[in-house]
Amino acid sequence: MMFESDNPSGNKLVMDIAKEDGGNGIGFRPKAMMLASLAGCSGLDVIPILEKMKVEIDDFNIEVEGELTEEHPKFYHKVVVDYHFYGSDLNEAKINKAVKLSVDKYCGVMEMFRQFAEVKIATYFHNK
Repeated sequence: MMFESDNPSGNKLVMDIAKEDGGNGIGFRPKAMMLASLAGCSGLDVIPILEKMKVEIDDFNIEVEGELTEEHPKFYHKVVVDYHFYGSDLNEAKINKAVKLSVDKYCGVMEMFRQFAEVKIATYFHNK
């Protein structure tokens, strides 16, 4: 029940399921990997946009939660994406613009999710 996948760059990842479901519990669950891909895609947009805007942040993370349908095949029908920015004197207007550009224009994974799920976005600022 454990699968290894690679990409054209030769990087590898392991997909697995929980021990109670017959797996080893040591790899990414396929559906959880989709949520991680969503966060990664958007994060890889936001950081270079902020750099071009010359916006300084100390730290940044994205939390993604998804709600699965009850019936099989189970898929995410609701997804919440929370963007957290940390720093001193955060430029909220520019940060919001960077997030909006990722969400509305650049992140292809976000667009894929919108084809089958209700996606809610929130941005949080943690000023020191």
